[in-house]
Amino acid sequence: MADGQKNTRRLPLLALRGLTVFPNMVLYFDVGRDKSISALEQAMMQDQNILLVSQKNAKIDDPEIDDIYRVGTIANIKQLLKLPGDTVRVLAEGLKRGKIIEYTKYDPYFEVEIEEELFEYTDKERLQQEALMRSILDIFEDYIKLSNKVAPELLLSIHTVDEPGQLADIVASNVLVKTEDKQSILNALDPVERLEKLYGMLTKEVQILEIEDKIDKRVKKQVDRVQKEYYLREKLKAIQKELGEYDIISSEIDEYIEKIESLDLPDEAYKKALKEVDRLSKMPSTSAEGSVIRTYLDWILELPWNRETQDNADLKMAAKILDEDHYGLEEVKERIIEYLAVKQLTNNMKGPILCFVGPPGVGKTSIAKSIARALDREFVRMSLGGVRDEAEIRGHRRTYVGAIPGRIISGMKQAGTKNPVFLLDEIDKMSSDFRGDPASALLEVLDGEQNFAFRDHYLDLPFDLSKVMFLTTANTVDTIPGPLLDRMEVIRIAGYTDGEKLNIAIKYLIPKQLKEHGLEEGSILISDDTILNIINYYTRESGVRNLEREIAKICRKAAKRIIETGQSHVRISARNLDKYLGMPKYRYDKVDKRDQVGVVTGLAWTVVGGDTLSVEAVPMHGTGKLTLTGKLGDVMKESANAGFSYIRSKAKEFGIDPNFYENTDIHVHVPEGAIPKDGPSAGITITTAIISALTEIPVKNNVAMTGEITLRGRVLPIGGLKEKMLAAHRAGVEKVIIPAENIKDIEEIPDNVRREIDIITVEHIDEVLGHALLNTPKSKRKTSEKMDREMGRISIPVEKSYQMEEVIT
Repeated sequence: MADGQKNTRRLPLLALRGLTVFPNMVLYFDVGRDKSISALEQAMMQDQNILLVSQKNAKIDDPEIDDIYRVGTIANIKQLLKLPGDTVRVLAEGLKRGKIIEYTKYDPYFEVEIEEELFEYTDKERLQQEALMRSILDIFEDYIKLSNKVAPELLLSIHTVDEPGQLADIVASNVLVKTEDKQSILNALDPVERLEKLYGMLTKEVQILEIEDKIDKRVKKQVDRVQKEYYLREKLKAIQKELGEYDIISSEIDEYIEKIESLDLPDEAYKKALKEVDRLSKMPSTSAEGSVIRTYLDWILELPWNRETQDNADLKMAAKILDEDHYGLEEVKERIIEYLAVKQLTNNMKGPILCFVGPPGVGKTSIAKSIARALDREFVRMSLGGVRDEAEIRGHRRTYVGAIPGRIISGMKQAGTKNPVFLLDEIDKMSSDFRGDPASALLEVLDGEQNFAFRDHYLDLPFDLSKVMFLTTANTVDTIPGPLLDRMEVIRIAGYTDGEKLNIAIKYLIPKQLKEHGLEEGSILISDDTILNIINYYTRESGVRNLEREIAKICRKAAKRIIETGQSHVRISARNLDKYLGMPKYRYDKVDKRDQVGVVTGLAWTVVGGDTLSVEAVPMHGTGKLTLTGKLGDVMKESANAGFSYIRSKAKEFGIDPNFYENTDIHVHVPEGAIPKDGPSAGITITTAIISALTEIPVKNNVAMTGEITLRGRVLPIGGLKEKMLAAHRAGVEKVIIPAENIKDIEEIPDNVRREIDIITVEHIDEVLGHALLNTPKSKRKTSEKMDREMGRISIPVEKSYQMEEVIT
């Protein structure tokens, strides 16, 4: 190659974004930057020549020297046309290459000193140029055959080009796409070097087109016209694979692998996740199956496989938190404190599975939140009311469209730790149908020997639930399947006494409602007696839910009055209570002050607490029929018949005509006939009422009773003793007769009730009669008092009888 001649000159510089201009090119481009427009104006004032140079990064709006390539094209400006928006359209013709030596001016436009190089060649070098030009034409012809991007007429036109540098520029401008490749050709001032570079680039492009052609043929055999979209994606993927370039899927795969490696996953989950990532890497980026795999991987990576919180080790602080949120519920609080104490002694204790059983509104759900706060754990709640699909618990298998994990795994993801407090609310209200039995699915969840490897159908991986504290709530255990109930530690939460409700209202409900209604402390003055009136005459419940509603109603009306009158506070008393809550909604029976024949006070259990029942019996002339009214259930009717049969068998001993049933009908009625009543515990009550009616001996007005009777007169134990005792206390009963086998339940009765009521334990109906009737019926049996003395069972105050339990038992 001969030495080139160098000419230098100064020209204004215009930086181009995303555009490379070659010599002998005529093209339009738009200019909008102030510095570029200034350069154009300067060029027009001189000889209309300007240096056009490409920017290295087209995104830079105000390029510096280092942002501009060193070689550009000297162009002659043919035409300028001003467009709206301060934009100028330029028509320019490339003349020759120019290499920047230095920048001589920076503002208001770039001015540079450039050099032009003109090469002279020997004959040997001209032969090399000719050979290269032929090679370029041959491979360019191959390129045109394989590609449809270039018009075939261009091949004819370039055959007429004799200048090697011009040939290289024409081919490069029509074939090359990347700015870097075009600039590489432009940087080659020597035409021979230019041709050699271009030949290498064309060879690469032809190879790519040949691979693409092979891919086309292979893919066309696999897909049809309906799968056109799929074909295009496969084509793109194959091209990227041949080029060795990463695409979006590659970066996504790397991200998944990085996350999997950073998590301390169990071995099975780790292998499964990597297997799914490998499957994803072989799929098109937008395939439907790919979306399913991504969702599955996201679930695996977001579950708390090894994340857990540290339990609160301060027992006093935990007890304080539980007391702050709830009044009473001592058995629940004690069980939680015991768990914390044992956990401090052993580091590998499984989470307890507790079931809180009680009527609505007693705080079963809210105590679960307090337990989570006391333990310093996350809290998750799942309502099981009305759930009838097994998939709600275990999830759907991934073969189904739209499959998701079950609510157990979803709850663990929500908690973010592997040891939350997980509340399964209303577990007694699940049902089942053709979709499966959710109660059976819960057997694995609530079994401490199995839930360390719980398998959700969607994940199909073992997940450790052994450190979760599962709490469940129910209103009754009757509808909970036996195997499921057996897996839970049942803690019964009975209804609150009036005194407990009073304390709850003062300490929790009233302050809460004052805050919610924007009232300050002291805005409402309400006495304890008034609150008790609300409890007794406006609510009938075991819990405090309706009590809170009534207090909220008072707060609303008080707020209205304070705004209307401007007074600082409102006083609520028993006298004006009806102005805020209306007339009383309920009434509670009080015991009659008179001793009556055939009328006995019984005790009943309801879902909202205990209540008293007045059982009435009347004999009349007839044919020996026993009539039972008051909407009694089958069990209660059977108890009445059993008692009646016992009376017939012992009529002579009671001083009753043994043939009374031949000409006497007995009618037993339990008032409030619209309310259904059932259960065996009214047996001794009905029997006592019938004996009183037949013997005409009055029943003591201050005595109530409960107990089941047998055909032999034995008194069997009953349930719900606490609620029944509370009802008796509320009704003003002074003495309650209960089965002897219920002595163990006396501990549950509040101290104030035990102090004010004499509790008499009995084993036989004769003992009941001895305590309930004013006069003991004439009987050949031993008198009631004599029997009591022999058995150590004399009517004594409850303090003494309670101390003698061991002797009595």
